[in-house]
Amino acid sequence: MKRAAPNDLGSSLTRFFQTYLPSLRGMSPHTIKSYRDAIVLYLRFVASQTGLPPDQIDLDGFTASRVSDFVTFLEQTRGNRVGTRNARLAALHTFASFAAAEYPEHMAELQRILAVPFKRHAQRAPVEYLEQAEVAALLRIPRHPSASDRRDHALLALMFNTGARVQEVLDIRVRDVRLEPPCQVRLQGKGGKVRTCPIWAQTAEKLRPLIEQSSSTVEPESPLFVNRSGRKLTRFGVRYILRKRLEACAESINPERAKRFHPHSLRHTTAVHLLKAGVDFVTISQWLGHVSLNTTMHYARADIDLKRQALAQVFPDILAPRRPSLNSREGVDVIDWLRRL
Repeated sequence: MKRAAPNDLGSSLTRFFQTYLPSLRGMSPHTIKSYRDAIVLYLRFVASQTGLPPDQIDLDGFTASRVSDFVTFLEQTRGNRVGTRNARLAALHTFASFAAAEYPEHMAELQRILAVPFKRHAQRAPVEYLEQAEVAALLRIPRHPSASDRRDHALLALMFNTGARVQEVLDIRVRDVRLEPPCQVRLQGKGGKVRTCPIWAQTAEKLRPLIEQSSSTVEPESPLFVNRSGRKLTRFGVRYILRKRLEACAESINPERAKRFHPHSLRHTTAVHLLKAGVDFVTISQWLGHVSLNTTMHYARADIDLKRQALAQVFPDILAPRRPSLNSREGVDVIDWLRRL
């Protein structure tokens, strides 16, 4: 049986994902996969509404009213948060803009899709991060560690050291790590941007067994962190490792508080502790690979200690013990008094 030729929607989707996003826009594979998921969800939604198989839906099925119904469906039926709803809509907006240039006869309806608004939502929840004692507890290695224990310990130590995103750590290859002074690791971040991050000598020593064990059998291009099957560790694997370690630290980390932690919390922890150490925002932004300083500034609102320090600078007389006046009966050196003003 002869297969039907692709319709306008199928042809445009092919060019959108194979040429426009990766080549002309230079988007990362992760962003492209996110866009793909949004389009797949939309096609399945339209199929459920029209009774047509997804491969028979044409550009006529890509309308503003259906897009509006789709984003409502995401929130009310699938239970997606507003951020997810907006991310799916952004993908549909990008495709509508692309298709409008290719099919001018559909431009009016595609422009209506671009007019479907993003939804405002409440301010982001407070940043969850670990205090110094909690970090120490999480990195406490068992007395008789197994090979997987050493790998987990090295993984978490590197994430705390670099503040890297989970995927950035998982993408590290053996050749990206320098164990000799100056110890450092090369990370590939969003948009394919590469940055080099220094690591402590202690972190390098934790990574050394992973590399030395694999040097005879694994090429420099091989992933640094692998599972028991020798395959690249996954995001789900990292989440499992963190959950297992948090459960083992119940005496140091409140279980209810631990439930709120996720792998990205380790990145938050690095950022907040860099701020506490007095590192400037520009350095932190480059360290973490932020696109904008606004992202880094978000951490300044996260820590109560930083707020106390700011308050002490603005209202020092309220928080500090009352200083004796020069005219009081207590013996006060005039030079010392003047210096305290």
